[in-house]
Amino acid sequence: MREHEPPCPDAQLHELREQLLEALALKEVTRAGWLRVGVEGAESVAAHSWGVAWLVLALCPPALDRGRALAIAVIHDLAEVRVGDITPHDGVPAEEKRARELAALSGMLAPLGPRGRELTALWREYEDGSSPEGRFVKACDKLDMALQARRYSAAQGVETGDFIRSALARLEPGVLRSLAAATR
Repeated sequence: MREHEPPCPDAQLHELREQLLEALALKEVTRAGWLRVGVEGAESVAAHSWGVAWLVLALCPPALDRGRALAIAVIHDLAEVRVGDITPHDGVPAEEKRARELAALSGMLAPLGPRGRELTALWREYEDGSSPEGRFVKACDKLDMALQARRYSAAQGVETGDFIRSALARLEPGVLRSLAAATR
């Protein structure tokens, strides 16, 4: 075992491996909004999370902790492995959606011990907008949706204006909003 690796009994190793494998299933969860409007070959939630992380990496203001923002970008939709991609069109109240996602995330991350609690706290920063990094990642999430909408509209002729308008409604004036507006 290497110095930087903590000892891990076999039972814990099995539980950890199962959690890691479950998280990788995010690659197979298709973004529901794109399916709803008829996008063929719609991106997965994991692909969306990568898009958000890319935007954070490329656009993070120097005053923010980019590493923290990247961690939030990676974790922000992980619960969807268990609860699915719940959209506003599903009619699930926001508080119920949040409760489902928190329960799923907490259960998934329990095998990680203190690190799992730390990751859950980062997810809460995103959900609550309780940190500048959480709010920035939320804005990048909306920008990613607008940019992806443009890609699908251009490539497939799918009507995605609602996605762009939704993003613009949630983005404050500034560079990210300007980038989203340029997708029209």
